[in-house]
This record gives sequence, C-alpha cells and structure tokens, in this order.
Amino acid sequence: MSTLTGTRHLVRLILRRDRVLLPLWVLVLAVLPVSYAKSFFALFSTAAERAAYASGTARNPSIVALLGPVYGESVGALTAQRGGFLLVIVALASLLTVIRHTRTEEEAGRRELLGGTVLGRHAGLTAALLVTYAADLLLGLVTAVGLLGTGLPAAGSLAYGLGTALVGVVFATVGGLAAQLTETAGGARGIGIAVLGAAFGLRLVGDTARNDWPSWLSPLGWAPRLRAYEGERWWVLALPLAVTVLLAAAAYRISVRRDLGAGLLPPRLGPATAGPALSGPFGLAWRLHRGQLLWWSVGFGLLGLILGGAAEAAGKSVEGNPQLEQIMARLGGASGLAEAYLGATLSLAGLAAAGYGIQAALRMRAEETGGLAEPVLATGVHRTGWLLSHLLFALLGPVLVLAVTGFTTGLTYGLSVRNVPGELPRLVGAGLAQVPAAWVLAGFAVLLYGLLPRLASMAWAVLAVCVLLGQLGAVLELSQWLLDLSPFTHTPQVLRDQWPATPLWALSALALLLAAAGLTAFRRRDLPTT
Repeated sequence: MSTLTGTRHLVRLILRRDRVLLPLWVLVLAVLPVSYAKSFFALFSTAAERAAYASGTARNPSIVALLGPVYGESVGALTAQRGGFLLVIVALASLLTVIRHTRTEEEAGRRELLGGTVLGRHAGLTAALLVTYAADLLLGLVTAVGLLGTGLPAAGSLAYGLGTALVGVVFATVGGLAAQLTETAGGARGIGIAVLGAAFGLRLVGDTARNDWPSWLSPLGWAPRLRAYEGERWWVLALPLAVTVLLAAAAYRISVRRDLGAGLLPPRLGPATAGPALSGPFGLAWRLHRGQLLWWSVGFGLLGLILGGAAEAAGKSVEGNPQLEQIMARLGGASGLAEAYLGATLSLAGLAAAGYGIQAALRMRAEETGGLAEPVLATGVHRTGWLLSHLLFALLGPVLVLAVTGFTTGLTYGLSVRNVPGELPRLVGAGLAQVPAAWVLAGFAVLLYGLLPRLASMAWAVLAVCVLLGQLGAVLELSQWLLDLSPFTHTPQVLRDQWPATPLWALSALALLLAAAGLTAFRRRDLPTT
C-alpha cells in the first residue's frame, strides 16, 4: 500500500464538508480587489488625481504599514496596494483550512478511525494541502480574470492573482507543518498565527523603513514586490515556490516520524488537580476562551494604532477630488473626510469582531463533537449554565475587542490632531456602536447550534454575505432592501453630532431573541448530535 493511498477519497470528503465555506471565502476574497479597481476608475478620472492620491498614500507610514507600498500611479498599482491587507486574510484562511482537516481530525479521533481502513500515512496531509492549494489557485485565477474584466492590463492582473494565490499556498503549507508539531488543534493554530504575525511584522518594518530588506524575509512582502502593473518582476514568484517545497518536505518528514495523534513538540502538562476556578462551567469557559480573547484584543489594538495614525492623512489624500470626498463622506457618514475614514474602518472592525463572536459561539459545537461536552453535562452542570458560560464570551468578547480598537484608534488619532480628550471617548463610542450588529451574528450562530447543529458553521456564510453587502453594495448599486439584510447596515454613525439610538436597542433585542431561541432548542434536543 502506498503512503498516498486513499488521497482521492479524502479530497472528495473535504470538498463535501467544505462545499459551502470554501467557495464563499474564495468568492469574497476574489471579488474585493475587483471592487477596488472599479472604485478607483470611478473616483480618479485624471492622472493628476491618481498621482496626488498615490503621493499622499506613499508619504503616510500608517497606511503603508497596513496596506504595503505603492509602486506607481496607475489604477492597477493603486488597486494592488489597496488589496495589500487581503493577503493576510488569504494566508489566515489557508492556514486554518489545512489545520482543520489535519490536526483537528486527529484530535477528534476521526483520523484514527479512517486510518483503520485502506489509507496511506500521508493521505490526510496531502488531501488537505491539495484542496487548499486548488482553492488558492482558483482564487488567483478568478481575481485575475475579474481585474482583466475591469480593463486593467493582462500581465499585471495575472501577476496580482498569482502573487495572492502563492501567499495562500505558502501559509497552507505552514498550517500543514504546524499540524505536525503539536498534539492539539489549538496549539497548531497558535503556531501558525504566530508565524503569520511575525511575517506581517517583518513586512511592516521593511515597508516603513528606509531599507526594505526585512520585507524580503516575509511571504507577505513578496506579492507586492512582484510590482503588478508596474513592470512585473516574475522571478519573485520563485521565492514562495521554494519556501513551499521546503516547508512541505519538513511536514512530510515529521509526519513519518511521529505517532498518530502525537506531535513533535512535547505537550505541556498541567497541575495534577484542578483549581477552584474550574469548579463550574464559567471557570471552564474562561479557561477555554481566554487565549483567543487575549490575542484578538492585542491584534485589534495594534490595528487601531495603525488606523488612527492613518486617519488624518487619509482625509488629506483625497482633497481636491469632489467625487471621492462625496463617496468617503457617504461611507463614513461624518462631516469630515478623516471622520468618514474612521467611520468606515470601524465598521469593518465590527465585521471582524463578529467573527470572534461566531468563533466563541461555535466553540460549543467543537466541545460537543469532540466528546467533551457530554462528560461535563453528566455532572451537576445544567445545560443552561453550560451554554450561557460560552454565550457570555460570544457577547462580551466583541465588546472588549471593539472597545480596545476604539481606544487605540482614538488615542493615535487624538495625538495626530492634538485633541486626545475629545477624540478618545468619541472613537471608543464609535467602536462600541458596532457591538449590537456583531451580537446579532453571534446570536444567529447560537440559534443554529441549538436548532440545527450540523449547519452551525453556516454562521460564517452569513458573515461572508454581510461583508459582501457592505463592501460591494454601493459599487453594485444593490437594492436597499437587500442591503438591509445585514445588521451592520442599521448601525448608526455615532461620529455625527446627532444619531438615533433606536437601531442599537433593536439590534440588541434581536440578538437576545436569537440566543434565547437557540438556548431553548438546545435544551430540547439530544446530545451529542454529529
């Protein structure tokens, strides 16, 4: 029997399980650069306007730190730079997809069950990598075709698409290697996200320094240095390909040497007896959620520092272009361009915070399918208390994350305009205004878990739809009733002097109703439901 025996069947199984989630993230990430290109074509009708925008962007270190460098004044060059942060999302999606279908399967015991059949040693890792590689390449192809359809040059569109795809390929392989190093999916995700964070840090330092050599050490820095639309340097593609081969070779070598279910790194043993904090469901939930809550808060705090520092320059970079000023004002809903920028970016932060709420809510599903919920509920712990302990983090987590984002954004923006006492509370409030909309998606995840647990992951699809409506609704001129399906459409722009509080109460009430319905359904159904 070959070490790859059964790979084809596992590929079909992965495609069957991810038949909704995989196409969604590919579609969302492919459509966004196309929307950026269309926006730039509509907003900058002259070369002088594009040059002014590019110059203002290049001079602002906060914008460059977030998006990367801009190498030209064409619409293509501006589009490539505007999509710079999408590389982080592509990397994260690829990383988590591979870990989900490798280490998570081993931790749940399903890999051992399949291993009892005619299945080669490397079939699981190979299948996960092949599916993710194919998704990344499809993402790159769809992106290139979409950009070509906007009127951008073919060579630049292909370079941008390939650069984006190979970032995903590299980090998919990082996920495959991380899955061989630890015994838990959480540990593998921690290693993978740490590598991604280090790559982003190197790219940030290199792009904002006089000498950009640190960016050449980061996979996130290679795609911009292809210089799509500005004299493509195709040889740069050899870097992600070489790193992918090296990482894959290491992953397969470790896979041969370790036992099934084990990792290369020894597990860290805990104390022999549990402390008083673990005597109830809320203490256990705190132990399970505290790590990811900490890292989400740190990450959003750093993001707020960058966004706040870029706000003033973002407003100045579009001065003199009435059409862009009008669009930015509509997006942010504030009188000034800087406030419009802050309103728009905090709205995006709200969408991301909703992702934390969904992740925290779906932790219950992971505990159930992993066989960890039933032993807890077999004790004196009531179902209601167990669900509420996880729901607490699904609701309070977005509050903390968005409060931290608003605080750091307000601090840096207040320093730039020399008005910290005035801007800090305003921007903390603007961040917290996104919380009820994030709660709605968390409540919907709880409802799916309680009522239709097998479809609980569809909450991610709902979040993807909200992202699409928010990012592309105005560009595609969608009907208002369609835009109203997203709870973030109803979030008031609190940076205005006057704003209605009714939507916040209505969204909060809807979130609580969804969560209550999910709790009722969970109390009535059998456990576990796989």
